Amino acid sequence: MSETNGTTAVKLGRKDFQTDQEVRWCPGCGDYSILAAMQLELADLGVRPENLVFVSGIGCAARFPYYMNTYGVHSIHGRAPAVATGVALARPDLDVWVIGGDGDMLSIGGNHLIHALRRNVDLKIIMFNNQIYGLTKGQYSPTSEVGKITKSSPFGSLDTPFNPVSVALAAEATFVARTHDMDRKHMMEVFRRAHDHKGAAFVEIYQNCNVFNDGAFEAVTARDNRADMMIDVKHGQPIRFGKEREKGVVATGLGELEIVDVAEVGEDRLLVHDETRPDPTLAFALSRLADSPTQPTPMGVFRAVDRPVYGDALNSQIAAAQERQGRGEAHPQNPSATPSPRGSAPPIMVPARSAMPCAWPHRQKRSGAGFTRCPLASSAASTSGPRRDSTCVVSSGSPGRNAPMRKRGRSIASCMSRP
Repeated sequence: MSETNGTTAVKLGRKDFQTDQEVRWCPGCGDYSILAAMQLELADLGVRPENLVFVSGIGCAARFPYYMNTYGVHSIHGRAPAVATGVALARPDLDVWVIGGDGDMLSIGGNHLIHALRRNVDLKIIMFNNQIYGLTKGQYSPTSEVGKITKSSPFGSLDTPFNPVSVALAAEATFVARTHDMDRKHMMEVFRRAHDHKGAAFVEIYQNCNVFNDGAFEAVTARDNRADMMIDVKHGQPIRFGKEREKGVVATGLGELEIVDVAEVGEDRLLVHDETRPDPTLAFALSRLADSPTQPTPMGVFRAVDRPVYGDALNSQIAAAQERQGRGEAHPQNPSATPSPRGSAPPIMVPARSAMPCAWPHRQKRSGAGFTRCPLASSAASTSGPRRDSTCVVSSGSPGRNAPMRKRGRSIASCMSRP
């Protein structure tokens, strides 16, 4: 697709999103096809690389940012949604994608994931689900089946696995989809839909780990099995599948879904998929149609609804507060100025063990809650004020109950000048 920048039309291709880094996944890993599908689709969309950010956690999938010629953050285990939330709120003009595996996002990162989804932060979250911890050499994960024998479950896993799509729908995600690494065209279509969605988009990808969990999804994704085992859901169409389209999905009186023979019930009974339905109940029921990827499994977009985006709502609150009280000044020009009158905005305090520019109001907090006076305050404020090319790292030894963790004892303050 051509993208116009000023008066110059630029045609983007996959190479525009590739880097000079050697792609270092195991030969045959499903991650390769996901990477290719993402690069091809972004080129088709005409999104410029400098307007993209990929944020990852820890795991095999987390190497993704190294192979995308965009901005990227390789963050820490489970915290990619939290880091990406900060990026999206600070730079709403950028497209922010989150990459992670089932272990990274549903175990240590489960809390961060569900809150990013329920808040409807403008993120595109892609979960590579291979039902195993691959980077650490094959332990069972939050999506591994009961009875899974691995290095960390030698007698078989006892844990009931998460269904990632069900988790996302229960968290009220506004866009939820599933695809798989054996169908590039399907992946690209789902990525396009996720990109176009305003708000939190969650995509689960069935991804084969050919070293530690080979063939986990073969019953559904193998080419010869797809007609009978893969339920391709499309908005506004009756849900049918099978080599002869002989199978369908109907809703029972209890609100559950079941698979039937179309010839026995008639096409009029079939459930018509509605991804825009405000209530996620039917989408959730659809996600529960298969207990595991050994049964007919829905693929495609489960839900796509509109809801206020978190960043827009936050910016509206800030704008309203600024209109009422004025913009204020986070770093006053005169740190030794008279304290604010009672009832007005309190001075900015520097929390213990944090770093920030030294131009802050040098005010002592009344009780021990981890704040201290900068040692430069008395000398610098009487002359020209603290240097603005400095960073203060301040730690208080006040033994207050709510004080940050630190060694007990006297206050410690050190200043490090920036070059």
